[in-house]
Amino acid sequence: MARLTLPGAGEPALSRSYPMAPGTHVTQTPALLPWEVSSARGLPDRERSRGEKVMRPGMGDTPGRGRAQRRCLNKPGTSENYKLRPEGPASRGSLAYSEDLEEEKNSAFTWEVKANDRTYNDQFREKAFLCWQRKKYKDNTIHTAKYNFFSFLPLNLYEQFHRMSNLYFLFIIILQGVPEISTLPWFTLFTPFVCLLVIRATRDLVDDIGRHRSDRTVNNRPCQVLVGKSFLWKKWKDLCVGDLIRLHKDNIVPADVLLLASTEPSSLCYVETADIDGETNLKFRQAPRVTHHELTSIRNMTSFQGKVVCEEPNSRMHHFMGHLKWEGKKYSLDSGNILLRGCKIRNTDTCYGMVIYAGFDTKIMRNCGKIHLKRTKIDRLMNRLVMLIFAFLVLISMALTLGFRDMVTEFKAKHHYVAEKHVHSVTTESFLISCSFLILLSVMVPMSAFFTAEFIHLGNSIFVNWDVQMYYEPQDMPAKARNTSLSDQLGQVEYVFSDKTGTLTQNVMTFRKCCIDGIVYGPDEEEALRKESPYLWNKFADGKLLFQNARLLGAVRSKEDRMVREFWRLLAICHTVMVQKKDNQLLYQAASPDEEALVTAARNLGYVFLARTQDSITVVELGEERVYQVLAMMDFNSARKRMSVLVRNPEGSIYLYTKGADIVLFDRLCKKGLEEWTTTEEALTSFAKQTLRTLCLAYKKVDEDTYVEWRQRHQEASALHQNRAQALHQVYDEMEQNLQLLGATAIEDRLQDGILETIQCLKQGNIKVWVLTGDKPETVVNIGFACQLLSEDMLILEEQEIAQVLEAYWESNNNLLSGKGSLKNQLQVKMAMVISGEFLDQLLLSPSKEPRVLVQNVNVDTEESWQEPGERRTDFLQARRTSLRGQTLRTWLGSVGLVPQNKESNTHESPQVRRERAFVELASRCRAVICCRMTPKQKALIVALVKKYQNVVTLAIGDGANDVNMIKTADIGVGLAGKEGTQAVQNSDYMLAQFCFLRRLLLVHGRWSYMRVCKFLRYFIYKTLASMMVQIWFAFYSGFTAQPLYESWFLVLFNLLYTSLPVLYIGLFEQDVSAEQSLELPQLYSAGQKDELFNYWVFLQAFAHGTATSLVNFFMTLWISQGMSEPFSDYQSFAVVVALSGLLSITMEVILITKHWTVLFMLAIVFSLCFYVVITWASQSFWLFNIAPKSFPFLYAGRNVLSHPSILLVVLLNVSLNTLPVLALRVSYQAFKKKHPKEEEKEAPAEGIAAEPLPYLRRESRTRRSSYAFSHREGYADLITQGTILRRSPEVNSDTLADHSVPCDAELAPSTKESPWYQRSLSFLGKKRHQHQGKASSEGVRPPLR
Repeated sequence: MARLTLPGAGEPALSRSYPMAPGTHVTQTPALLPWEVSSARGLPDRERSRGEKVMRPGMGDTPGRGRAQRRCLNKPGTSENYKLRPEGPASRGSLAYSEDLEEEKNSAFTWEVKANDRTYNDQFREKAFLCWQRKKYKDNTIHTAKYNFFSFLPLNLYEQFHRMSNLYFLFIIILQGVPEISTLPWFTLFTPFVCLLVIRATRDLVDDIGRHRSDRTVNNRPCQVLVGKSFLWKKWKDLCVGDLIRLHKDNIVPADVLLLASTEPSSLCYVETADIDGETNLKFRQAPRVTHHELTSIRNMTSFQGKVVCEEPNSRMHHFMGHLKWEGKKYSLDSGNILLRGCKIRNTDTCYGMVIYAGFDTKIMRNCGKIHLKRTKIDRLMNRLVMLIFAFLVLISMALTLGFRDMVTEFKAKHHYVAEKHVHSVTTESFLISCSFLILLSVMVPMSAFFTAEFIHLGNSIFVNWDVQMYYEPQDMPAKARNTSLSDQLGQVEYVFSDKTGTLTQNVMTFRKCCIDGIVYGPDEEEALRKESPYLWNKFADGKLLFQNARLLGAVRSKEDRMVREFWRLLAICHTVMVQKKDNQLLYQAASPDEEALVTAARNLGYVFLARTQDSITVVELGEERVYQVLAMMDFNSARKRMSVLVRNPEGSIYLYTKGADIVLFDRLCKKGLEEWTTTEEALTSFAKQTLRTLCLAYKKVDEDTYVEWRQRHQEASALHQNRAQALHQVYDEMEQNLQLLGATAIEDRLQDGILETIQCLKQGNIKVWVLTGDKPETVVNIGFACQLLSEDMLILEEQEIAQVLEAYWESNNNLLSGKGSLKNQLQVKMAMVISGEFLDQLLLSPSKEPRVLVQNVNVDTEESWQEPGERRTDFLQARRTSLRGQTLRTWLGSVGLVPQNKESNTHESPQVRRERAFVELASRCRAVICCRMTPKQKALIVALVKKYQNVVTLAIGDGANDVNMIKTADIGVGLAGKEGTQAVQNSDYMLAQFCFLRRLLLVHGRWSYMRVCKFLRYFIYKTLASMMVQIWFAFYSGFTAQPLYESWFLVLFNLLYTSLPVLYIGLFEQDVSAEQSLELPQLYSAGQKDELFNYWVFLQAFAHGTATSLVNFFMTLWISQGMSEPFSDYQSFAVVVALSGLLSITMEVILITKHWTVLFMLAIVFSLCFYVVITWASQSFWLFNIAPKSFPFLYAGRNVLSHPSILLVVLLNVSLNTLPVLALRVSYQAFKKKHPKEEEKEAPAEGIAAEPLPYLRRESRTRRSSYAFSHREGYADLITQGTILRRSPEVNSDTLADHSVPCDAELAPSTKESPWYQRSLSFLGKKRHQHQGKASSEGVRPPLR
């Protein structure tokens, strides 16, 4: 058995074995925790010399770096005492653990796909249910809709009857169907109940039809599939695993595909992964060498019978392991050979691939998550209240039934001669009367309330659609509410989870400023007034550049300042940008948009990068074409943080041009020019405060003798088989010394319009904004400062500090944030958190570790094994500072109540749940949380954790396919109609065109909707109890016979007509403050977050208020009627007076509580009263009595009673007693609140309290000045210097690559004009160079030396 391991330095590493093929196993080292390793180090090069393919699990494998991510296990005490996973039931309750187990199970090499052989692939089966088996390999059809034709009715009914109100109504309808106990006709409740179900089902059906249309559009996209001996146009849904497909430029990859060949040199293929990792820079994939050389024609592809054996489908976006079996040989495969579904082909005319995973087996679909049934907090509260009301009704009915039982027993004893009237036993009669009371009192949960609520939700959603303030004219895009049942929850959001790229930023890099030789050049103030471009003299100028500075342009064109010339020459030479000519225009393609922005700026200033070969670069300098010989190219990486190019100019002189982070370059400058250092540092600090992405530039002239000597050492380092990368880095560092500083550049990652105002407004509304993105940490942090999510006075917790706090959590037995000192009574310190997706996985998915191990090595570079010589000398001091900083942090957190001293252990929770709770509690105390390098599942996991442990309303907003899972998981999902596809919109509850519209959506529409729904529910409960509780009081005077007091038509129409219009007005048009005031006072939004407007206490208040009103109306009328026998001659007259008193009392109440009076409100009041007068007159008329006397028994009852003036006084007295005391109580309460504000309001606002300076916790702004250099990925230096990336003569692969049959526009319309399908998912967490040309020279850079 062959075993491949990641060896430690002194002790064996933990390992797993996975079956690959008979007789072969690959052992994988598990992803190590931050507290398990000090850094991610590499395997010794001798491992590669044996020809073994080193594969590791986890989140790496980004192509572009051929070596496996290196791990160092030489730290003592980090692995010998810990198991791989917790055992037994310890994992119960963890959201992340089950997914981790599934990923482990799917890592085995049991997936076999044979090319061009559907019969072979169809033979594989998997168990579906009992003995039934189905095909193992799915087709490429996707279904994101919730229902189909057969499942809609049962599934929708199942969802609807999760509402307790629907079960309650169904129970009452069943009781009404029994004639012996029915007090109302069965259809009076059955008909509206069916209508309610139909309305809700129709709404769900309309939403699901939109998903079906989206699925149909995607499934019917065209692609070319090899059928027989030619490629034919097929639909995406017709693809199967093993099929060979052909893709052209700008096509979207339809499935997870193994790249076989392409028209590019060395079968490279460039892809844009904006919908996967949020980055627009190009990435490349490369076909295996064997297929690149062998599959040179369609004939060869037709006969291709290779078999891919790989891991089962899983959700790890940037991890793939497998091998290709072909003609008796095995060829290793990794993620650098795979094109993922949703990527877009760029800069590649044609490429060919083999489908490995299709449909729901693709990685992007595995990350999309499921559709969740979303319900609001008020809806869930109403469910509980319905159960409480039902329990109350059962108790009342039982109590009244006991009264009836005693009355019947006494009646039979005294009046035995009428016993035949009671045909049933006393027990049976009591049971029937109990059911009758339930039916009679069932109106206390009126169905009309739920009817009205549906219209209110619909109306508030329509108002969102109609809001012209949220209309985005450039795209002709209004806001749209795609879910009409969540409007009130928009007013209760506490956490907003936002993507970065395309959501907060425009993803457009613009050259804003530069500093050359200590002089800062910014955009001219009058540039907006200038109509004519200042670059007309330059035929190569790019008209898109907005930067204009006349002073700088004059200095460049004068050619007098050497520093200016070298500055722009460096930008034109020192890069890895590729150039193409199209229609006599230069098209730049860069590894990052920052790189392209710098080269474009140099191009406009007259230093035009024109062309490059393997060992030369051509630049047009102010009209003069100059060819520089490239002697060495030293690329960016995360350890070097700089890039250098060693060139020989046409005059024969040798120059080194370097650009990189200021903290790296300043240590390598010569000791001259200290004044320029000072001015440049001041400029960098100024740029950083403006949140610009900076880069320092330096150069030096190299003597010929020095170069010859250095070249010898370079060649020796390049020839090493062990530690080659480290040796090359040391050689590079020797050359990159004694540099002369040229200046610095500043690039702006442009934010979307209104971002600053929106985020500040949300923060003032106590809404926390978390950024979850797949982008790089430094880039996201820079954007965090630009958005003012982060500030200089914040204590930014990084992974080592987080580990320190979690150590304190475990030491204090899981009581992190509830110590003796409460935060409410302690100093509020502004904190923020920055974590990575890898750290999150290691934190949540791993067994509990001892705190000491957790803290030791949490914040280390997991990508590079080599350190700068200067950094090595400061290792001990840095470790000491980290330790002191951690100790200080723990001590300080304990002093402010964040860490308690002694608490009892919480033993009932598993370790996974405790870790999750600790993380969420710590993160919730931060003003801002930034999570970078996040996969779609990790984004959804963060949202789910906050929902689980904080019990708050969450909102997720994004614009790409990698945000879909997060949008589905959050309580409210908002999709931005951006440039990265429509999948976020298709799966969202609300659609917006810009992030800034979120401010109005929440603070205006959300707060209004919440306030309206709460006021509607409170008033509805009050008016229902005020009018219907009298049925209980009347039972004491009717012999407990469940006889209704009111006329049956009054009961039916009370909620439908007599009181419906004012209630509907409150739910649709009520405003406590205007929209402008809502935006000016975002603090008002906190009422919804605290559930102040509707909760159990508000329900009890409404209950008590309604009960008091019913008591006044019934007993005052009864008391007065005892002295006025003539008007109250029968119970019908009594019922009319009580009904009128109740109706006028609740009408006065709605007048008092409504704050936004309009003509429409007055009409609602008038029409409601008119409905009562007209319908009462009609129902009590002789004409209807003559037609149906049993249905209209109240003949002239109202006319007879109201004709007496004294009755009108009784009604007025009842209304006054119900209104005046309540009005006085409310006025007194408001006056008391003004004189005695809450203690919380007296405290200083949290935003105004700054953190006290803490020893060893200070952060210098300098660490974020060069975020571009820190976040820049390795470019194409290896490919350029080896000639792999450069085009050669057309005869290469001529048979295959000559076919450029691109379909017509009509055929490609769905794929080129529609937005991409699921194109964003996750960031590339590793930074690995792609393996090319076998595996040779992937360890280092081998420059072309002459």
